[in-house]
Amino acid sequence: MLITILLTLFAFRKHLTDFTLYQYRHLLESLLQQGYQFLTFEQYCEQKSSPHRPFASSPHRPKYILLRHDVDLKAANSLMTAQIEHDLGISASYYFRVVPQSNQPDIIRAIADLGHEIGYHYEDMAICKGDVEQAFAHFQQQLQHFRRFYPVRTICMHGAP
Repeated sequence: MLITILLTLFAFRKHLTDFTLYQYRHLLESLLQQGYQFLTFEQYCEQKSSPHRPFASSPHRPKYILLRHDVDLKAANSLMTAQIEHDLGISASYYFRVVPQSNQPDIIRAIADLGHEIGYHYEDMAICKGDVEQAFAHFQQQLQHFRRFYPVRTICMHGAP
């Protein structure tokens, strides 16, 4: 049976009383031991569109997890989770906002260097107060900024568009 789990740190945190890096590592190790394969969102999209789709219907479909992190406020914490994942051979998707707490170039570069996907966690309409043309220009500019660190192919919306 194919099981798809989307973990975000925010949702995961709600269900644990002990959200520590130790417990996070333990969770990842447990999932690996149970045979789960970890994918970035980009990897999933590439495999899903491939003519040799490993996720197509079959009695022996793999168990996989799309692991993504929205980096909202504490970019340094994301570097610590990225290192744990890297140490375990796991790649994840990290979506960064343009706000200074998230948009930390040295941390973004370090996370990309660990083999993780980097994406844009956009909120351009809110930043540009609903001005569509300005928001589109802002989006393009910010996307180019994040592409300095990684060839961004996936994006996700922050709470406000």
